Amino acid sequence: MSDIHNRIRAFVKLGDFLRQFPSEKSKIEASDEIDSTFIDGFWHQIKLAEEHNSWFTKENVLFSIKNWAEALTESNLKKWLSGYLIDEVTPKKVAIIMAGNIPLVGFHDFLSTLIIGHDVLVKLSSNDKHLLPYLAKYLEVVEPSFKGKITFTEEKMTGFDAVIATGSDNTARYFEYYFGSKPNIIRKNRNSVAVLTGKESKEELEALGKDIFMYYGLGCRSVSKLFVPEGYNFDTFFEAIYSYGDIIHETKYANNYDYNKAVYLMSLFKILENGFLMLKEDEGYASPIATVFYEQYDSEEVLKNKLAEDSDKIQCVVANNFMENEVAFGRTQHPNLWDYADGVDTIKFLLGV
Repeated sequence: MSDIHNRIRAFVKLGDFLRQFPSEKSKIEASDEIDSTFIDGFWHQIKLAEEHNSWFTKENVLFSIKNWAEALTESNLKKWLSGYLIDEVTPKKVAIIMAGNIPLVGFHDFLSTLIIGHDVLVKLSSNDKHLLPYLAKYLEVVEPSFKGKITFTEEKMTGFDAVIATGSDNTARYFEYYFGSKPNIIRKNRNSVAVLTGKESKEELEALGKDIFMYYGLGCRSVSKLFVPEGYNFDTFFEAIYSYGDIIHETKYANNYDYNKAVYLMSLFKILENGFLMLKEDEGYASPIATVFYEQYDSEEVLKNKLAEDSDKIQCVVANNFMENEVAFGRTQHPNLWDYADGVDTIKFLLGV
C-alpha cells in the first residue's frame, strides 16, 4: 500500500471531485479527465439513491456531499491525523456495518480505516447502497494502490480482524453477540438535544431549525429534544422556525406528522404545534419524525448533571455558553473530522487493532 501521503492525496482529490456538485447539474465543468469520466455516473447514483429511498432527497444528498467536500481538504486531513503515529501500521481487515439513516452516514468509518492503511470490508444498509461504492471506484482510479483494499458484501462477513458496527439499541445486542470476540466499536441509538435559556436571539433559534429539520431529523446529530426553563414561552421559537414550513409538503414527512398527531390526540397527550412541527413534553430523547420532545428545568446545575448522567444517549448538545463541548446553533450537521461519533476515537481504535 502507498504511504500516508498518497492516501491523503487521494482523499483530497475526492474532496475536489465532490466540490463540483452544486444543486444544478448543468453548472459542473470537470476539473480533469478522471472527473469528467465519473461526473455523469455520480449524478446517476444520486438519482438512484433518491428513487430507492425517498428520505434521500436530492437536497439532502447534495448537502451531505457538500459537507464531505468541505471536510476533505489537505489542511483538514493533516490536522486530523497529526496527533497519531500512522506510518508503522500493519494492515488488517476491518469490517464496517453501516447504518442508512442519512446519506453517506458511514463514510467517516470508511475514510478512517482506509487512510491509516487497513483493508475495509463493508456491509451497506439497503437504504444507502448507491453512493459509497461509486466513490470507492473513484478512489481506486486516483490511487491504484487502493485496489484490493475495498470490498463490499451482502453475505455473511468473515475473515476480518476488527469490527465497527452502527445500529439501534436492539441491533447492538446482536452485534455484541456475534462480534464480541473481536476488537470492536458498536454504536447504539443516540440523539442530540438543545438547551434554551430564553435569551436566544431570533437568528440562533432560526439556526436551530437546521439542526431539527435537516435530514428530516433522522440523524443522530439531529436535535430531537429541547430543554427549556420552567414556563418557557414557545411563541418566539415557533416564529423563528417559520421559514422551514415547506417541509410539510414532503409527502413522507407529512404522513408522519398526520399519523403522530392522530396518535397524540387519541392518547389525550398535550402537544404544541405550528402546522409542521409538534412539541411534546416528554422525558425521552428519541422523538418521532415531525415531533420534538421538550423538558423543563429549574436549575442549570441540575440540568448539567442530568446531561452528564445521560451522556451515553446524547450525541450533541446545542447551546450558547452553557457547557463544555457544546455545539453552536445550526452546526450539528457540520462535524469536523475529529468530532468522533459517540466520543470514541476511531483512529486510536484502528491503530490498536
